[in-house]
Parts: sequence; C-alpha cells; structure tokens
Amino acid sequence: MKNTVLVLLAVCAALASASPRADDSRSPKGHLVIIGGGERTDDIMNRFVALAGGPGKAHIIVLSMASSTPDTTGMEQAAELISRGAASAEWMDIKREQAADPAILEKLDKATGIFFSGGDQVRVTRAILGTPVHHKLLDMYQRGAVIGGTSAGAAIMSRVMLTGEELINRDSTEMFTSMRKGNVETIEGLGFLTKVIIDQHFVKRKRLNRLICVVLEHPELPAIGIDESTAILVNPDGTAEVMGQGTVVVLDARAARDIHPDMHGNFSARGILMRLVAPGETFRLEHPEESGPPRR
Repeated sequence: MKNTVLVLLAVCAALASASPRADDSRSPKGHLVIIGGGERTDDIMNRFVALAGGPGKAHIIVLSMASSTPDTTGMEQAAELISRGAASAEWMDIKREQAADPAILEKLDKATGIFFSGGDQVRVTRAILGTPVHHKLLDMYQRGAVIGGTSAGAAIMSRVMLTGEELINRDSTEMFTSMRKGNVETIEGLGFLTKVIIDQHFVKRKRLNRLICVVLEHPELPAIGIDESTAILVNPDGTAEVMGQGTVVVLDARAARDIHPDMHGNFSARGILMRLVAPGETFRLEHPEESGPPRR
C-alpha cells in the first residue's frame, strides 16, 4: 500500500510539472501581438506573420470562438494571413467538449502562430479556460510561438479580464459614466500576461473611466488601454512596443495613496500614474514609467 501511494504521488508530481500554468514564472520565449480592435494595419499584421516565421514559413491558426459568426470570421482572417504570405492559415472554432481532443492539441502544437478574433471574450474563456487547449497555448507561448489577438482577442490576454459588463449600472445607453467601486465586472482570462490588465478600443470608445476603476480595485497591476488600429508587441524581455496609428494609455496605481470609496461608492485616490505611449515608442510592462530600448 505504501509503495502504491508513493508511485501515485510521483505520477501526480510528474503530471503537475508537465502541465504549463498561467502563473509560470519562467520568461516566455514567444511574443504577443495585442491589437485594440478596429482596422488591422499593415505594419501590425505583417509583423505578426514575420514573428510566426515569415512569408512561406508561418503556419497560423485563427481561433474564432469569440465571434458570433465564427465560420465567416475565421475564414476571412485566415485568408488575410495567407494574403500576407503565411505558408498556411486555418481557423478553428473550438467547443468546450473538444478542448481535450488529441487531434486538436496536435494541430495547435504544429502552429508557429495563433490569432484570436474579435467578438465577445467571455465566449473564449467559456470554451477553453483551464482546459488542455488552454495549457497547450500557454506552453506554445513559453516555447516561442507568437500569440496575437484583436478586440476580444486582446482582452483575453491578461489574467484579470474585463468582460465589458457593469455590475451596478444596468443602463446600457449610459455605460461607465461613473467611477464606482464594484461596478466593472472582471473574470479570469487566459493569462498570457499575469502582471498587467489589458483593455481595448480604448480612446475611440472613451474607456478611461472603467479602466481607472479596475486599476484602483487591482492596484498591484498596471493597466494598459490600447486604441483601435493600434497594438502592443510584447517581447520576451518584458518590453512593449507600440505599433499602428493610435495611442496606448498606461495606468499604474501601485504608488497611489488613499484609495477608498465614499458613502456612495465613488472612488477617491491620489498619485495614479498615467502615461501616453505613441507608435514607435516602447515601455516596460512592469515599470511603465520607464522607456524600453529604442525601436530597431
């Protein structure tokens, strides 16, 4: 009996060490291309293909689960990647019951790049969060694959994920017009980034109010708001390069003081850092007040 227990413990330990985790502290070898939605500019998408291996070598899978029309969205985005020189690009709409399928895991493992479509980010986490597919994607990023996504495909990148819903205000015609504690809904995302929070369509849709609320409820995590037609390229060294046509807004409340709600739930705080980063500039994810190395 004792030997059986020891064998079981050894097997469990081996399985645990073999399964990639969202909180893996190793520095990933891969890149993230996180697009705030809107038009996908040439420089962003060509860079994604280049990081996936380049023209004639990149093998990309589009994951279209976020879309309300996953077939159409998947086909269109796969065709776009082929037009940009990818050797192959196919789309997959993975259901929860398929997320442990060995054939799907094998197909993902052979890809050099993964691209998440836009839509509703909750559809993605509902389908694959915590599954073997999720673990496979985290492992691919650790080993060197490039993971990209736009709109909802950007939101899923961080562990703390905005759903886009409000918990107190239910008036959809007047969304995020206050800065109240407990109003912005967040759930667990896929966690390619564990030390920052990502928001998208940021300047275009005037989302500063909601991201201030989120960063005050998670003051240990800087928050990054990415505008439409804009992306951050996250490098293995922890720097982020801004690409595209718009602005990236970084909020950091780690040094903020006196964070508290009043009797109505309205937030009060002092010393929130805000940085605006333009295309061509870089910053460090964990220290956004610092610039990264110059763009080459």
